[in-house]
Amino acid sequence: MKVGVFTALMAQFPLDKVLEKLRALNIDTVELGTGNYPGDPHVKLSLLENARELKEFKKKMEGEGFTISALSCHGNALHPDAAIGKAHAEVSKRTIRLAEKLGVPVVIDFSGCPGDSDKAKYPNWVTCPWPPDFLDLLDWQWEKKVIPYWTKHAKFAADHGVKIAVEMHPGFVAYSPETMLRLRAAAGKNVGVNYDPSHMFWQGIDPIAAIRVLGDSIFHVHAKDTQIYTPNLPKTGVLDTKRYTDEKNRSWIFRTVGYGHAFGWWKEFISTLRMYGYDNVLSIEHEDTLMSPDEGLTKAAAFLQSIVIRDKPTAPWWV
Repeated sequence: MKVGVFTALMAQFPLDKVLEKLRALNIDTVELGTGNYPGDPHVKLSLLENARELKEFKKKMEGEGFTISALSCHGNALHPDAAIGKAHAEVSKRTIRLAEKLGVPVVIDFSGCPGDSDKAKYPNWVTCPWPPDFLDLLDWQWEKKVIPYWTKHAKFAADHGVKIAVEMHPGFVAYSPETMLRLRAAAGKNVGVNYDPSHMFWQGIDPIAAIRVLGDSIFHVHAKDTQIYTPNLPKTGVLDTKRYTDEKNRSWIFRTVGYGHAFGWWKEFISTLRMYGYDNVLSIEHEDTLMSPDEGLTKAAAFLQSIVIRDKPTAPWWV
């Protein structure tokens, strides 16, 4: 296992500066965004149309001693606004093609969320089974939008030798282990999980127990924490729509690893990932509004480097 970084947190710096910073932190693995919600200037989809620049980019990364754990294009290809949905779907397809050319095994995306009809303007995230209209809507979304798109998109990715890791996130149809596994059952085993434990915490799901539910569907992992503010829960519940920057009034906020849960929790999290066969990257994602990206990255890197399990396990002498 190794520590990596989702470089969107350093979007203001050129790639050379990013790699220099990460090298100083003993990190040589990056996750690069390609568009949609996490814009990132460190890799451009235009490389697909320029063989020379593509070759130079690959040479640069190899020469600097860096590998790419994933390309990320978190978007909503199911958006009811046809222009938005089409644009996000196209970025996802082009990201898959670029991953193939770069030899990157995983592309990270959201599951997306449709509206309530073909005439809708905005996504409609169903979180309640009653009144019965909601279940009718949910059936329509999955049968008419989610399954048709993801069945086709998963095949496209498989044809290009790339896996898709869906990040379970509020506002989209796959936001929990159950909904994620429903999507995987429909789309096939080429679709799995970008596992971000921070999104489990706010839902009241134990992220370590959820590893046992998700098993080998975990393709990639984000290292991000969540702090729950228990005094605010009776007032707001977990479906808190206040802005993330209104920290003192929210029931939960995202934190740098170690600032929501301590060493012991993260040690067990990493150990359970290893137990279920995950031996890839822990990609640091910074969305901590109480800490600068530079400080958050530096502290997260030191925290994870001290507890990550690097060596392959060997059979004990008594087995």
